[in-house]
Amino acid sequence: VAYVRPSRKIAEVDVASVKKKLKDKGFARAVSRDDILQGAAELGIEQDLHIAHVLADLQASANRLELQV
Repeated sequence: VAYVRPSRKIAEVDVASVKKKLKDKGFARAVSRDDILQGAAELGIEQDLHIAHVLADLQASANRLELQV
């Protein structure tokens, strides 16, 4: 999602923007939406919380992953 934002900064990405982009079948085409839902279910957490955890980890690792902060 960060790459399609004007600022291209991972720090500005939030759960709502990820969920909105996931509705677009052309965005991250290779990512299975069912796998995302199943992963959250297997962890016993809501999809929003799962996305928030993944996003927080990406933001914390932004420098190492060479993402703009």
